[in-house]
Amino acid sequence: MKNSLIQKYNVPGPRYTSYPTVPYWNETDFSYAIWAATLKKSFEESNTSEGISLYIHLPFCESMCTFCGCNKRITKNHEVEHPYIEAVLKEWTLYCQLVEARPVIKEIHLGGGTPTFFSTKNLEDLINGILNHATKAETYEFSFEGHPNNTTHEHLKKLYDLGFRRVSFGVQDYSEKVQKAIHREQSFHNVAKVTFWAREIGYTSIGHDIIFGLPFQEIEDVVDTIEKTKSLQPDRLAFYSYAHVPWIKGNGQRGFKDEDIPKDGEKRVLYEIGKKLLSKNGYYEIGMDHFALATDSLYQSFQNGKLHRNFMGYSSSKTQVMIGLGVSSISDSWYSFAQNVKNLEDYYQMLEWNQLPVYRGHLLTQEDLIIRKHILNLMCTFQTSWANEADYCKEIPEIILQLNEMQQDQLLRIDEKKIMVLEAGKPFVRNICMAFDLLLKRKAPQTELFSMTV
Repeated sequence: MKNSLIQKYNVPGPRYTSYPTVPYWNETDFSYAIWAATLKKSFEESNTSEGISLYIHLPFCESMCTFCGCNKRITKNHEVEHPYIEAVLKEWTLYCQLVEARPVIKEIHLGGGTPTFFSTKNLEDLINGILNHATKAETYEFSFEGHPNNTTHEHLKKLYDLGFRRVSFGVQDYSEKVQKAIHREQSFHNVAKVTFWAREIGYTSIGHDIIFGLPFQEIEDVVDTIEKTKSLQPDRLAFYSYAHVPWIKGNGQRGFKDEDIPKDGEKRVLYEIGKKLLSKNGYYEIGMDHFALATDSLYQSFQNGKLHRNFMGYSSSKTQVMIGLGVSSISDSWYSFAQNVKNLEDYYQMLEWNQLPVYRGHLLTQEDLIIRKHILNLMCTFQTSWANEADYCKEIPEIILQLNEMQQDQLLRIDEKKIMVLEAGKPFVRNICMAFDLLLKRKAPQTELFSMTV
């Protein structure tokens, strides 16, 4: 890829797990009553036909990883586990009372933090407590994120017995120098061990998360990491660009200097080499940052045009309703977004008051819904169309005008009522989506909000 294109398009931009993006939510016109009404409406429309998704945020970690921008609480005190599980189940009970019908659960994803910080007993109590008030969909998918250093055979077996068939392990990079900088020191032996255990137990989709652009990371580090990954043959891979956002309070990105991080073309070379190696070893590029073997459900969903993207990332199936449980979790009723309080003590207090711990959100306008659909299409299928009158908005000509330069750079093709992202344009899909982001264009951020797109 030409360095001139990287320099041209490497600007701060959203990752588009939602539209509108969180900094552009209209919190003034949002209220709990709006959230409750849109959730009930969407639940009634979709619960019996497709079910709902649950994201459960488990925030505790025993140590701080300096590459991480997630909401977490660092502690070695495991007495925090039980009260937190009780609080999440209380929140779930309040949601079940709100929707006034038995939810059908299509997806559960345990994220963090470190879900495997929790004991198998507490995880079992959590899942059983959720399912006591719900029915599993016929084709349900339960998944969780595991830390290779503390995921035990007992964790994997217990969660498998509870219905989990997909697990992703955070690898990041195998270089000792890089691991030390990001405070995530784990051996290849530990990753291999948990991967083999999961396969032996019967997990059908095992994922590894790898990051490029980390401090001190060089070409040989990426090659070595992918060669080691190849030997374990995970079913899917997240090959993420490191998002350097040290201005976000409390995210821990202070363990290294800005000059220690690969920049622009240097960083993109790491991706291109990694992508080439992954392709050579049978992995297909799926959407943005993701790769999968042809046997994995993510690849099959991409091929069938059913790939979906939400606050949990890419998913092999869509649900109209996604409820986020736990501190800082974000929920999506399709018509509105709602986020829980970020402070653990506030989370507990609101639940004691029998209140859902929502503190902000956004009611999507008709324009939002149209733009959201186009951005989802681009992120999931690398194309979008406004041939259907319902998908057209008056700003489309202006958007096309802005994309003409990208067409000249051979990153995409513009037809009469359609846009297709070309192979050379896939690394710039965030930039292409930004052309559709009307809220971003109307009000450019005055402070640092987003990571760089390349």
